[in-house]
Amino acid sequence: MNVAFYTLGCKVNQYETEAMREAFEAAGHTAVPDSADFDAVVINSCTVTAESDRKTRQAVRRFRKEHPSAAVVLTGCMSQAFPEKAEALAEADVITGNTDIKKTVAYTEKFIADGVRTVDISSHPQKERFNTPAIKGFAERTRAYMKIEDGCERYCTYCIIPTARGYVRSKPLDEIRSEAEALCAAGFTEIVLTGINLTAYGKETGAGLCDAVDAVSAVSGIKRVRLGSLEPDHMSDGMLSRLAENKKFCPQFHLSLQSGCDSTLKRMNRHYDTAFYSDLVQRIRKMFPFAAITTDVMVGFPGETKEEFAESLGFVKKTGFAKVHIFAYSRRTGTIAAALPNQVSRAQKAERSHAMSEAALECEAEFLRSMTGKTFPVLFESCEDGVNEGYTPNYSRVKVSCGSRLTGRILDVKILSAEKECCIGVLTEIPE
Repeated sequence: MNVAFYTLGCKVNQYETEAMREAFEAAGHTAVPDSADFDAVVINSCTVTAESDRKTRQAVRRFRKEHPSAAVVLTGCMSQAFPEKAEALAEADVITGNTDIKKTVAYTEKFIADGVRTVDISSHPQKERFNTPAIKGFAERTRAYMKIEDGCERYCTYCIIPTARGYVRSKPLDEIRSEAEALCAAGFTEIVLTGINLTAYGKETGAGLCDAVDAVSAVSGIKRVRLGSLEPDHMSDGMLSRLAENKKFCPQFHLSLQSGCDSTLKRMNRHYDTAFYSDLVQRIRKMFPFAAITTDVMVGFPGETKEEFAESLGFVKKTGFAKVHIFAYSRRTGTIAAALPNQVSRAQKAERSHAMSEAALECEAEFLRSMTGKTFPVLFESCEDGVNEGYTPNYSRVKVSCGSRLTGRILDVKILSAEKECCIGVLTEIPE
């Protein structure tokens, strides 16, 4: 059968969709775009916000309406976290959670054969093993992503993800090395390690995130290793020292902040304060010259006053992030924050999002300007009309005008100027 895939949410979800795609193909089926004719469509859902749930419901209903004879398969975090709501979507023929990719394949085949609806959402057991299969093709141009961790046990008051993802579990180091070798053989030179709570990697095995970085770095053809989102309170001096010793490690640190106000952080059940965060940023910048510190910031958390928002805004400006992902608080049933008093209005959230975005853009512009006059190795990813684009180790985008196509190569570039969200540079060497 022909199977299409539709993914909502994060890189981990996208990785898992690729794993499902490869699982269907291994079972003898053909993966096709969701714009083509298909016998089944697999919708991999996200539930991080109420908007994510809305988009999931919308996708299920749209595919049912546009493809009335196809099997509509719903899987992923929304169905895992809210099984009753998922089952209530009558338009879905197969509903599974995110515990077992092979189940999704088997139940889809069963529905195609007998037309009987299946709903099977297993809970995450406490000693669950990491069971996402290694994949061959999840990539963005020259870089590939590798999921090495699943689950979260932090229980931030706003977050439903521990319910959707279960307990921490980690990919064994030998499997990380093996997958890195396969990705290298496929032509990739940079690997980004991802997870639901990446800094918890190895919690149940005694290994650590640096061990995973070293396992990838041991593959000679891999030139760069990058990390996904990190929890600040898990970043020790010992970890930073090991990363600094690794010549392939890219100094881009996405340190999840959520708020620059200590009172708000406490209500969120975050495990650090702004003083700790600032000190960590200073230590990173001392150990990693031109490190990029990027982050996530939430506005409109329950009880956030004008004064608390101003404090958070001031902290973002003072820290000088290279990039900030800003999002408004979303009320999630089943979380502590959903029942907190003084919920912030939608209008206030929009106003604060705008103010925070303005500050974040200025921080980003200042960071890019600080790179002017410096030389960085750039991994080129694309070329159009004689302009090559690529990324520095700290994940700053660089454009270089050159008569040659440089895609896939790492070359030194001197930064001449900075534009909006991008640096302009010139090669310091003539490419062969």
